Amino acid sequence: MELPIVILPDVQADKPKIPVNLTRVGVTDVKKLVEIKRKDKRPIVLISTFDIFVDLPSDRKGANLSRNFEAIDEVLENAIEAPVYEIEELCSDVARNLLTRHEYATQAEVRMKSEYVIKRESPVKKLQCQEVVDIFAEALAIRRDEEDIIITKMIGSEVVGITACPCAQEIMRDRAKSSLKELGIDNKTISQFLNKVPMATHNQRGRGFISVKTGGDVKVSLEKIIEIIENSMSSSVFELLKREDEAFVVESAHRNPKFVEDCVRTMAQKVVQEFDYVPDEAIITIKQINEESIHRHNAFAERVATLAELKEEISQG
Repeated sequence: MELPIVILPDVQADKPKIPVNLTRVGVTDVKKLVEIKRKDKRPIVLISTFDIFVDLPSDRKGANLSRNFEAIDEVLENAIEAPVYEIEELCSDVARNLLTRHEYATQAEVRMKSEYVIKRESPVKKLQCQEVVDIFAEALAIRRDEEDIIITKMIGSEVVGITACPCAQEIMRDRAKSSLKELGIDNKTISQFLNKVPMATHNQRGRGFISVKTGGDVKVSLEKIIEIIENSMSSSVFELLKREDEAFVVESAHRNPKFVEDCVRTMAQKVVQEFDYVPDEAIITIKQINEESIHRHNAFAERVATLAELKEEISQG
């Protein structure tokens, strides 16, 4: 005797007691291995964390997450199994597929973050080492009708470096000048010495951040973003340094003192120079956080603007 088939009620599709639209309903901290293909290079494998959301209309009690999590997981697996060259494109594919899975949703949002290992060599001894930077990507898919889905994507990175304070350095420069005069050193020699030897100052571990948000098929180089951030602080930092390397990094940083504001402005200038092919309406977010060494607080600066706005401002400088 065959047992009757029992169809369980779809409680998620019921009307809620309180009819309020929800901006985001989804899952967070979904960990996946992502293999990034690179032309003429070995692929990179990332342990990535995804946050996945759809919007929920006021006439649905739930988003079928318990039932559809397997489907969401399948979307990620299918996207990851295909060749992946840009992490923002992966997020775009997942977001687009989520709208297909969730027919009631008008928008889907996917966020991805990971640690990215880059090879570096020390500045003097040329010792091979690895540095870890944080990378992230986002995609927002908005459904206008059944055939029209608009994708906005973002890619960015956060990189650690070192900054040297210009203010404290100028104070130490004045003190050194006064001390040398007291020792009977002539002004010409004092000037030569101060130009030869950078003065002490307090240092900060700086964290630079750049993200570029665009639409369409524009490709933004993640490696270039990382390079811009590294080159916008007083100096890069390295995991492995011998004495000669340490001396080089410290001297380089003190010859290139920067306020937190200087770092953001330098990044803005380099973004305009390097990403001139990116559409003017692209949204650029630039941040710098300097973890102070002689204060309990941190220094912070930020600029959010379109690429066109940055171009106009810099051109007037």
